[in-house]
Amino acid sequence: MNEDLRLQLSEDDADAERLDALTGFLRQELLQLDVVDVRPVPAGAAPQGARGFDAIAVGALLVTLSRSAEGLREVVLAVRRWLARGQGTRRTVRLELGGDVLELSEATAADQQRLVELFVGRHAGQDGV
Repeated sequence: MNEDLRLQLSEDDADAERLDALTGFLRQELLQLDVVDVRPVPAGAAPQGARGFDAIAVGALLVTLSRSAEGLREVVLAVRRWLARGQGTRRTVRLELGGDVLELSEATAADQQRLVELFVGRHAGQDGV
């Protein structure tokens, strides 16, 4: 597998500072899993005249997956746990892997599980995994 999974997090009414903090918490959690790396996504070119400025896209993470399909499953399950900790606040996570997109938000646990299984199943057979 060894691909990059892009995550885009959002939370209703969250400002950039809160979203950055939430993203940092999820990043630390994901680094404990079977992944190669989890890093913030660069926001693009720095503003004209900026020196030493490396802007990041708030709420975006790039997860470099190991060769294990189980690693992808672990990441998606961690994202589902993050969603559940919203305590009534609407959270959404958009996952993109190889052009395939999965968006998780207020779906029931059963619907989320079905979507996760389909998403992971589509990527588990790649590269002999």
